[in-house]
Amino acid sequence: MAGPALATQSGSGLNLLNFAEKKIKMLHLTWFAFFLTFVIWFAHAPLLIHIKEALALTDAQVKALLILNVAMTIPARIVVGMLVDRYGPRIMYSLLLFISALLCIGFAFAQTYDALALFRFLLGFVGAGFVVGIRLVGEWFPHHQVGTAEGIYGGWGNFGSAAAAMTLPLLALAFGGPDGWRYAIGTVGVISAVYALVFYKYARNTPKGSMYFKPKKTGAMVVSSWGAMWGLILMNIPMHLALGMLAWRLSPAGVELFSTNMMYVLWGVLLLLFMVQTQQTWRVNVEHLRAGVPEVDKYSFKQVGILNIAYFATFGSELAVVSMLPLYFLETFEGISAVKAGMLASGFAFMNLVSRPMGGWFSDKFGRRKSMLILIGGLAAGYFLMGLMDSHWWIPMAVLATMACSFFVQAGEGAVFAIVPLIKRSMTGQIAGMAGAYGNVGAVVYLTVLSYVSYSMFFYVIAASALVGLVAVMFLDDPKGHITEVGEDGTVHRINVG
Repeated sequence: MAGPALATQSGSGLNLLNFAEKKIKMLHLTWFAFFLTFVIWFAHAPLLIHIKEALALTDAQVKALLILNVAMTIPARIVVGMLVDRYGPRIMYSLLLFISALLCIGFAFAQTYDALALFRFLLGFVGAGFVVGIRLVGEWFPHHQVGTAEGIYGGWGNFGSAAAAMTLPLLALAFGGPDGWRYAIGTVGVISAVYALVFYKYARNTPKGSMYFKPKKTGAMVVSSWGAMWGLILMNIPMHLALGMLAWRLSPAGVELFSTNMMYVLWGVLLLLFMVQTQQTWRVNVEHLRAGVPEVDKYSFKQVGILNIAYFATFGSELAVVSMLPLYFLETFEGISAVKAGMLASGFAFMNLVSRPMGGWFSDKFGRRKSMLILIGGLAAGYFLMGLMDSHWWIPMAVLATMACSFFVQAGEGAVFAIVPLIKRSMTGQIAGMAGAYGNVGAVVYLTVLSYVSYSMFFYVIAASALVGLVAVMFLDDPKGHITEVGEDGTVHRINVG
């Protein structure tokens, strides 16, 4: 990819073919790791018809698999965010790729629906891989290039889901026979296991001579004011509610994977987990808040909250829309086949290759807050336009409107993660994990709304929620000057962020 998407404020381009430059090599190494996690995460989707036939699954069981696929990701992103800050992205990405490989192979050769469902649920863990690379890329690129680099990492990695859809059916066909789908998915697992070793061998947490900053405490996000602590506790609530909604969708009220009593048990467990998480947040923060937080340790939690809301609207809506768009085209426009509807809808995901890097570049070039305002404003307008679409629209115009909307959605995602590494370096994993989890929360909420309203109203609801995000972004502060980190030896380091 060349041109404006690779320009930077300093005027020096990001030459993605310059493998002699270590940060470029690290970027390629990392985006491909993310790409593989998305191939694994969505390997089942294009092969569902074969899986359904092989295990004689009902429609409800198939829907349950799709819900289970995202259930683990919300808590996994929070936990992995903490672990990557503590142990570093090199070991965490290697472990995540290797464990996911084993789970992927387990899913591929599951012989019963229960085993299939269990592996699918556990594979939600692979969706946390995104968080690891955000920290690693943030370590390697200066502030005037980090948006573009994070955008390339996110956009090209995200393309793994589309690559799975294009290649795995062909691979299954090449293997042939009733177990072709098993060997296709199993092959992805083997590739991931091998790449885990490659990543561990060649990846490095930081450039040579740089220090990897770790949070002073683990177990919960460390904040620097009483208001921030209460804000953190409040922002944990929607994540537990989203998991509660998933449990409800798996109950007799939805796809009947388990009983109503089991749903109540799971709700009780979620409530208990929230109480434990709140207690942990208090325990980790109360001592240093009472003693007074040194100036060098302070950061603005407001920034984290605003980015969470923005990612709810951007990535949350993308996940929701990508999952319903083929059916939307099929049911809205007469005379098109399921295959054609899928091809028309795929434009939304394909835009990731360009849109997300462009959003990061836009943020590097024109300012963080201004970029977010423009892109989320465009997102709201785009979804409003999609709400106006009906069967009378010329199909190419409908596809154009969809792709224009997807540009603002994915560029908005790129702009969000252009800011994440500039808030508090030692906690980038946790900040990325929380924002990423909010993207999944958004998808759960939007898809739940879709089950009650028409397609047009669904798009209008997203547009209205994006306006809430737009108001929130108005209160975002542009990262300027320096942030400070304290090394393990007590030395204070200043990191330029704008």
